[in-house]
Amino acid sequence: MNEALLRRLTPSVLAVLVRRGADFAAAEDAVQDALVEAVRVWPADPPRDAKGWLVTVAWRRFLDATRADTARRRREDHVDEEPAPGPVPGADDTLQLYFLCAHPSLTASSAVALTLRAVGGLTTRQIAQAYLVPEATMAQRISRAKRTVSGIRFDRPGDIATVLRVLYLVFNEGYSGDVDLAAEAIRLTRQLAAQVDHPEVAGLLALMLLHHARRTARTAPDGSLVPLAEQDRGRWDTGSIAEGVTILQAALARDRLGEFQAQAAIAALHADARTAEETDWVQIVEWYDELARLTDSPVVRLNRAVAVGEADGPRAGLAALAPLDDALPRHTAVAAYLHERDGDLTTAARLYTEAARKAPNLAERDHLTRQAARLNVRRSR
Repeated sequence: MNEALLRRLTPSVLAVLVRRGADFAAAEDAVQDALVEAVRVWPADPPRDAKGWLVTVAWRRFLDATRADTARRRREDHVDEEPAPGPVPGADDTLQLYFLCAHPSLTASSAVALTLRAVGGLTTRQIAQAYLVPEATMAQRISRAKRTVSGIRFDRPGDIATVLRVLYLVFNEGYSGDVDLAAEAIRLTRQLAAQVDHPEVAGLLALMLLHHARRTARTAPDGSLVPLAEQDRGRWDTGSIAEGVTILQAALARDRLGEFQAQAAIAALHADARTAEETDWVQIVEWYDELARLTDSPVVRLNRAVAVGEADGPRAGLAALAPLDDALPRHTAVAAYLHERDGDLTTAARLYTEAARKAPNLAERDHLTRQAARLNVRRSR
């Protein structure tokens, strides 16, 4: 049994049923029934058209369930009869499923979970472990999301920006649990890039590859965080960096700049530097200026302040930081770093301690606590 083939086909089969009129939850149940049947039948009698076989069996299961449920008899008036056997048209069904999962009526967390379930093919248990929440909690979240999108028809083009935002959120969930969400986001974005010729899709894929290339260098053997400037660049994945840069260059050549391309350009400049000291911070500031123009995001301006501090000195960085709301995530940590660079160890140590109390996770809290302790030791000498 080719489990990889089943996983690859599941989203497109699910999308075919939804496009034909099945609501999301009923369609998923029918597809799961078809997958169980495939596991039973295919080893002895593999089909010539795997997708067509799954669609046919899933559609029959859906019709059987619909006809058996008296509460849904009126739905039969709106459901097409079973299509004639034969190859399934090569419609862009999986892409439609991306748009459904990224529907604006869903919260960001629900959209991410539904994307992983429907397009990524992950189980509810796997998604729950990746989010570090109980399986029952995740099951409720996914069920609510399914109910929200049930009945929505694909009668107008979806918003590619929303789909990209959901995939970016999946990527940023990191590497917790037994599911590597970052790798899963890359896999999903590759699927999307194969179906959509859009420079921002390419930009997001390049950004993910460039960030993911540094994965093994981000943590020490004891699990502690290693800042970018201190990472062993020999441990970076040069193959992923080269692929990301190639994809980015092709996207930028189309002269339709978007925020993911700009972020990828910044990541590429970091990847291009053989040492932290060789980083082209002047260019990075210029790209942050472009990114701020595109997004007007306070988080972008926070990151720009760090880059300004590297390019023009810590006092220039503190001046760029001053107008920003100090309630921003990481604002206190950035201020601590810039004050340390400026030689004010007392203020920096105090801010590192304060930033540690605000840290969103244990690894970051431990890192900031160690930074404060390091400065306190230096001050006591």
